[in-house]
Amino acid sequence: MKCIRISAVWCPSCLVTYKNWTLAQESFTNIEFEEQDYDFLSDEEQLEIGDLLPVYILKDHDHVVSILKGEKSKDQIVAFLSEGSR
Repeated sequence: MKCIRISAVWCPSCLVTYKNWTLAQESFTNIEFEEQDYDFLSDEEQLEIGDLLPVYILKDHDHVVSILKGEKSKDQIVAFLSEGSR
């Protein structure tokens, strides 16, 4: 299982929720975590993601299990990861 967080340096919500993201990771040793910068994605990938950041994408191998968008608390991120990793 892998969780990818897509964010941008110019995104206030991304900056505010970064600590929530790092704290949520501590509860999940069975998930690989990765961060990608929105500005370095292809135009096609940016269109698929939209303009609401950050975006959390939970994948099982190459299959998208769940997507969470926007500014979220640590508890919301933990709930998202828990639901997807069952």
